[in-house]
Amino acid sequence: MRKNTIRIIYGPGNGKSASAVGYGLLGALAGKKVIIVQFLKGVLEEKSLEILERMDLEMKVFRFERSRCYFEDLPEDQKKEETMNLRNGFNFAKKVMATGECDLLILDEVLGLVDQEVISREEFIRFLQSADDETDLIMTGRVCPDEIRQYADQISYVENL
Repeated sequence: MRKNTIRIIYGPGNGKSASAVGYGLLGALAGKKVIIVQFLKGVLEEKSLEILERMDLEMKVFRFERSRCYFEDLPEDQKKEETMNLRNGFNFAKKVMATGECDLLILDEVLGLVDQEVISREEFIRFLQSADDETDLIMTGRVCPDEIRQYADQISYVENL
C-alpha cells in the first residue's frame, strides 16, 4: 500500500511555487530531506533564486533550464536546445524518485512540460505510476490534464480574482 502523498498545485494564479516551497520548508523543519527541481521558470528573479540557494543545507534546489526567457517565447532553434535541458531535468527527477533520494520531491512547473509538449502525457503518467511509495511528491503548473489528476491525493487550484 502506498504511503506517499502526491499533491498538485495548479492554475492561472500566482503563488503556486511559493506554496510548494512552503511545504518544502515545513518538511525541512520536520527533518525531512527535500529536493526541488524547477522547470520553465525563465526570467526567475535573481533574488528568489538566491534565497532558495541559501537554503541549500535544508533543501536542495536544481534548475536545468539555461535560457533567461520564457520557453514559449524562444525561437525554434533555442527551443530545441532548451527542450534537451528540460528533459535532463525531468530525467534527474525520475532518478531522484526511483532511488528514494529524498523524503519530499517538489517539481516546480513540471506540469508545463506536458503542456509545452517537452514530454508526453504518457511519459509523465509512467513517471507517476513508478513513483517511490516513500517519497512525497508536489507538482505545480498552470494546466493539469485529467489523466494526471487521478494520481493525486490532494489538488489545489490557484486563481487570482
